[in-house]
Amino acid sequence: MRFLPFRISLFAVTILLVFASCSVTRRGVHTRGTTGDPYSEYVSKYSELAVRHMKKYGIPASITLAQGLLESDAGRSSLAKECNNHFGIKCHSDWQGRTMLSDDDRRNECFRCYSSAADSFEDHSLFLVNGSRYRNLFSLGSKDYKGWARGLKAAGYATNPNYADKLIGLIERYGLDRYDERSSRKLAKGVVPHRQFEVNGVRCVQLGEGETLRDIAREFSMSLSLLRRFNDVNRSFVPPAGSLVYLERKKSRAPKEQGTYTVKSGDSLWSISQKFGIRMDNLAGRNRITSSNPVTVGMTLRLR
Repeated sequence: MRFLPFRISLFAVTILLVFASCSVTRRGVHTRGTTGDPYSEYVSKYSELAVRHMKKYGIPASITLAQGLLESDAGRSSLAKECNNHFGIKCHSDWQGRTMLSDDDRRNECFRCYSSAADSFEDHSLFLVNGSRYRNLFSLGSKDYKGWARGLKAAGYATNPNYADKLIGLIERYGLDRYDERSSRKLAKGVVPHRQFEVNGVRCVQLGEGETLRDIAREFSMSLSLLRRFNDVNRSFVPPAGSLVYLERKKSRAPKEQGTYTVKSGDSLWSISQKFGIRMDNLAGRNRITSSNPVTVGMTLRLR
């Protein structure tokens, strides 16, 4: 009888070891949504943000997530943790924010730093949208993740010769293409999404032949009334083809290098405000333009 406690203890230890072994085995498998898998947790954390950017910019959510996973090691790289840089975007000549030096293709290369991961995702989208070498990607649509992956490699986003295959592998391993099905951009077959660019630091697109502000609002999931406000137009005004359409509020003044403008034939207060990305009321007030003192050819307008 004195050996019974030992036998019971040995049985209990055996049972615990079996459960522990099963637990370790489960944790070792990279299944979608598995707690403890940093890649699945990263997808869970940033998938909604990637979908919002897909609807706004036309970049597949699967591509955004795969690049974030690969470039930041699922948010665990020093660049991601210390600088919120999830996409390995380097400084380049136009970057004015905080920076961090890190080894990449060369030692001590300059990388951009952000206030938040959301800012990194936004800059990544704008980096692709505004980069001329990525322009052709936007004709592929938001569900052709293989075309996007290969196009990013061909355009020089990364130097790794297996970059496209790595992105495709991540997308298929974690089923990231399921997020591409959630795009609400209702574009007709064969229609290419608008390429965004900036004027006076404000995002805008160019209105195509036969398009209306309603088309732009629908494409970018925006309120039509808000889009009209951003562009200083009312319900009755129809902007002509070729006009700039701003997706954000215009600035109150032009940059320093554009201090004045001489009115030319065909100009209007509205067309000038669109040309320079300046709110029309600010432009009118700065130059005392009223119904009784309209803009005229040859007039020099102060833009700031």
